[in-house]
Amino acid sequence: MALLRPGSSHDAELLIEAGGYYLRPPLMSDFKEWAELRGESRAFLKPWEPLWPSDDLTKSGFRRRLRRYARDRKDGRSLTFFLFRSRPNQILGGLTLSNIRRGVSQTATLGYWMGERHAGKGHMSAAVAMILPFCFDVLNLHRIEAACIPVNAPSIRLLENAGFHREGYARNYLLINGSWQDHLLFACLAEDHAALSGKIKPSVEGILKEFL
Repeated sequence: MALLRPGSSHDAELLIEAGGYYLRPPLMSDFKEWAELRGESRAFLKPWEPLWPSDDLTKSGFRRRLRRYARDRKDGRSLTFFLFRSRPNQILGGLTLSNIRRGVSQTATLGYWMGERHAGKGHMSAAVAMILPFCFDVLNLHRIEAACIPVNAPSIRLLENAGFHREGYARNYLLINGSWQDHLLFACLAEDHAALSGKIKPSVEGILKEFL
């Protein structure tokens, strides 16, 4: 893993690469491709996500989203990434490390989404395999949590294959698609991840200093 510490915290300076994929924070130049992918995937994503704002796929809505990401990053609360396939240079989906807690916790929550036409092809499994070493080896977190609706079998398989352990069942845990939904609770600890063999080794070409 290569690690550089640039003098500024510009989004373009954080890049995680492995296996023909890369992760980086969203930029305004991503708007058109992101909006097209999200728009065509609306029905596919709707059952698993909070209700979308009425202007979610507009340029002003995307700009507001980027401002929120920047604030959360600066405050050390979360990091948002878009997932790209290197060849062709194409956006596939996204991941977020949210609710980052330091002190005695050293924990974050992992969330993710995938464009419908790219789903079921192993792309998100590769992305999660990339983000976990970043969480444990770079951010020095100890625990990554995730939750999914019990009927979301693909997400359950993804988490279990990535080394997450099922830890519980939370009633009415999150407000999804306009209604409170039960969720299965998962977690992957640093020692769980270290015990896995054949991990993808990502190259981190930049790091935001707020998270060190």
